[in-house]
Formats: sequence, C-alpha cells, structure tokens
Amino acid sequence: MDAPDHYLERGASWCALLYGPGFAVLGALAEWAIGGPVHVFAWVLAGLGLAAITAPWIHARRRFFTVRVTPTALWQGREELPIGRIAEVTDVGLPAGARVLGGGWSAPRKYDEIPIRLDDDSVVLAWAREGAALRAAIRSVKGWSP
Repeated sequence: MDAPDHYLERGASWCALLYGPGFAVLGALAEWAIGGPVHVFAWVLAGLGLAAITAPWIHARRRFFTVRVTPTALWQGREELPIGRIAEVTDVGLPAGARVLGGGWSAPRKYDEIPIRLDDDSVVLAWAREGAALRAAIRSVKGWSP
C-alpha cells in the first residue's frame, strides 16, 4: 500500500479528454440549429480524433509534471528526493546553475520555483503550481513548525 500523500498536484486531469467530443457535439448542434444537414459521422470522427491526440499529452503531463510529497519522499515528475535529504525550504537563496528537480533545464512555465537546501549544503530547485502549499507540506512531513 502506498504512503499517504501530504501534497499531490497532478500535471493534468483526464477531464481534458472530454474537450474534443464536447467540441464535436457543439459542432453538430450548430449544424442542426442552422437547419443544414448534420454530419454525424464526421463529428464523431472529429471528437474521437481530438480525444486520441489529447490522451498522450495528458499522459505525458501526468508523468513529468506531477508533484507529490509522501512521508518518505518528494517526487518531481519521475525524480524522487528522499525527505531525509532536505535540510531547509525557507530562506534559501538560489545559486546560478542549481539543478532543477524532475530533469528539466528550468522549472516548468507558470510554476513557482522553490529552492531547497539539501543535507550536503547543495541547493536544488523544486517547482509547483502552489509553492507555498508545497513548502508547507514539506515542513509538515519534516515536523518543522510553520
């Protein structure tokens, strides 16, 4: 059984699969509303096609942009950082060239950057949509006061 999550931020929601079929339904309704022929087969193919190209995008975002804090680890995408290695999450400066967790060259766009000092005094860059919530979750797991 997996350890409970103290913080979980999925990279994308599977609900995005409904956008393509929803667009197709709106297109078919628009054809029906103007009184022309409704191309049901074409709209079904369009909806399924859009859902088919959306599925790999969602899968990739969930794989590489998921942020998770468990009692034992901080997960950034597919990279695991043991909680025991984290020495500080507040008042940490970000030196040039700090390694970005998750394997990218920089934090993903529209994500907050959270510098983390490790037990060997090196600094790595974590990221999350809600930086304050990620900091709070790490502090909670470590047993540090807020």
